Amino acid sequence: ETHLPEIYQALKDWVNELFYKRGWSPQEIEFTFEGPSRQDLFLLQTRDMAMRERKQVLTLYATGGNKLLGHGIGVSGGAMSGRIVFDLKEIDQWKNKEPGTSLILVRGDTVPDDIREIYAADGLLTARGGVTSHAAVVAYRLEKTCIVGCGNFVCNEKEKKCRFDDIEFKSGDYLSIDGREGSVYQDFIRV
Repeated sequence: ETHLPEIYQALKDWVNELFYKRGWSPQEIEFTFEGPSRQDLFLLQTRDMAMRERKQVLTLYATGGNKLLGHGIGVSGGAMSGRIVFDLKEIDQWKNKEPGTSLILVRGDTVPDDIREIYAADGLLTARGGVTSHAAVVAYRLEKTCIVGCGNFVCNEKEKKCRFDDIEFKSGDYLSIDGREGSVYQDFIRV
């Protein structure tokens, strides 16, 4: 919007045309542009967005006394509480040590190579991304609870630490996430 205002406005105009004037359902639109002006925009394809529904949606039992850490985009699942994990080795360790405990994979962002970790974990939290990001699409398809684009969340996978503003977490600490509203809370909250 700030760097390429003509491209941004052209995309908004297309969305208004398709969604509001023609009555199309929400669309996933792939596009490219070759310059900063409206005539440089090319729509490559558009398709109906899959409406995301879940059979059972869990909610957090009580959040009044728990600290809200941050907010992102809730893209799938209900609510869950679980231990933070950074890699497949940690997932395996926690599954052996505490078989009934849910695990939340934390990432700055995901890449296709993360599929094994995403599949093995119960939830996913990323600092970057949107509703059509890799993390969101994969988590939804695998029916994982997921929040992406949590702006005040910083994840250092190499050091196996993450933080929300000034509050730092390490592997095994508890977080609670709500994949519908996009809220992240400190500690374990019953669902």
